[in-house]
Amino acid sequence: MENPSDTFGKDDCGDAKSQEDRVLSEVEWLEKWQTRNIGFHNEQVHPLLRKYLDNFLNGRSRLKILFPLCGKAIEMKWLADMGHQVVGVEISESALKEFFAEQKLSFSEETVPEIPAKLLKSTTGNISLYCCNIYDLTSTITGKFDGIWDRGSLVAVNPCDRERYAHSMLSLMNSGCHCLLVTCLYDPSKHKGKFCEITFLEKVDALLERHKKWGLDYLCEMLYLIVLK
Repeated sequence: MENPSDTFGKDDCGDAKSQEDRVLSEVEWLEKWQTRNIGFHNEQVHPLLRKYLDNFLNGRSRLKILFPLCGKAIEMKWLADMGHQVVGVEISESALKEFFAEQKLSFSEETVPEIPAKLLKSTTGNISLYCCNIYDLTSTITGKFDGIWDRGSLVAVNPCDRERYAHSMLSLMNSGCHCLLVTCLYDPSKHKGKFCEITFLEKVDALLERHKKWGLDYLCEMLYLIVLK
């Protein structure tokens, strides 16, 4: 396993200490969707997912793939169209309904009393989106997953909840599950990979004009492949 701290200096992606006390409530997250403060949403399939799709699929077909904190990610339909079973989880119901509307997919709604939650499911049956807290979703409800596409979910959860988030993801991973993790800052030396093999794949410049307006001079994305041992 390559340790990115051996490749890049500690200042390459900023100082995580300035973020460690950040707390964003569910209400504040919902407000982002209500006020359309969703600059994190991409209108195109993420280029790193395209580039490393073969690493992610690892020669497998008809996978069950989880999108944590999915929003209205267009990659869900992209992978479903390849024949995979896609499951997303998101606290904002409006985000999930926007996904179906924008992708021109009909869907049904049902309740999941065990959580409780609402399940929005495409009529084709290959996309199931749960409207609930990420920590309420368990393998008892969904089964386990062959792949996880985490683009910014680890970044979005409150720093104090990241260990809980990691354990939640581990509990949902099938044997041999491949997870592609896109994050702005991640130091695998903080987690020795007791349960997973963690491989650094690529660092890319992700600075856009909107980030410059925030006052940022640089922003990078780091891609890791995480495989359950």
